[in-house]
Amino acid sequence: MKKTAIIVFVFLLIFFTAFIKNSSKKIEDEIFLVNESLRDLEKELSDTKLEFEYLSSTEKLLEYQSQFFEKDLFQKDMNKIKRLTKNSNGLLISNFNFFEINEKN
Repeated sequence: MKKTAIIVFVFLLIFFTAFIKNSSKKIEDEIFLVNESLRDLEKELSDTKLEFEYLSSTEKLLEYQSQFFEKDLFQKDMNKIKRLTKNSNGLLISNFNFFEINEKN
């Protein structure tokens, strides 16, 4: 009786050990996949931030203007920019609103 109890106990320990090991392996695989996708997203974010900060800074834009366009570009007053809209009566010219959200998409 004692031997049977010890054998059953050992088999139960082996079974639970295998079950826990398989469960932890699945969790490790999920963690690895999440970390890989997070690493890709972090790299993409850093590239995008670098591109945005480097290319869209005022100093860089002015440097590019002087380097590539010399006198081709000039500063324009935002209030003088107009919107041209075609309607059934012809063309309509109105002021352009830079802060308007286009909800037609």
